[in-house]
Amino acid sequence: MTASIAALPSGGSGGPSRPGHRGGAARAFSAAAPAAGRSLRLVAQQEGLLQVHTAPFRGSFSGVFSQALRSAGLGSRVLISQFLKGGVEQGLERSVWLCGRLQWLRPAVASCLAQPAAMDEVGRAEREAVLEVWSFTREQMLAGQLDQLVLDELGLAVELGFLQEAEVVAALEQRPSHLDVILTGPSIPSALLAMADQVTQLRRGF
Repeated sequence: MTASIAALPSGGSGGPSRPGHRGGAARAFSAAAPAAGRSLRLVAQQEGLLQVHTAPFRGSFSGVFSQALRSAGLGSRVLISQFLKGGVEQGLERSVWLCGRLQWLRPAVASCLAQPAAMDEVGRAEREAVLEVWSFTREQMLAGQLDQLVLDELGLAVELGFLQEAEVVAALEQRPSHLDVILTGPSIPSALLAMADQVTQLRRGF
């Protein structure tokens, strides 16, 4: 959330609010003393950010997970979707809940996915498992009930052929204006990097 000072005509409720992130409206919550015939009003804007935490190695998720868990503990509704992590017999029916408000979801696959999507029977089952996670994640994102969404290895899932880049970009462009979205992983498509409000790159020591 960001705060700014807006000058409004003295004694009035003010004109149209200043557009927020992706068209969101500003909301005034307190007034300051009038100065020179005009009043100053502190305006808080709830602006959801699209953040990217990336690294050339698989290691950008742990810090973001801690942040998500803290947010859930403070009352936020959080969804974590890990698209290529497997081996724990999850899937939609076995997703994990933490703090009562954080849902942690992984595909129902036997092991972590690190190779391009195969065209054999096993590969089709793996793609369906990843698509199941993506479909649920997209539905929850667009429903507007989440406060924070963590998408782990989404870019790598696109690169390996499990998800379509155009569909992912289109969905993220439609996300609610208040929603914080955090992408983690070693591979982020340029189209998603271009959408990001903040990009953090982790590096090992030289």
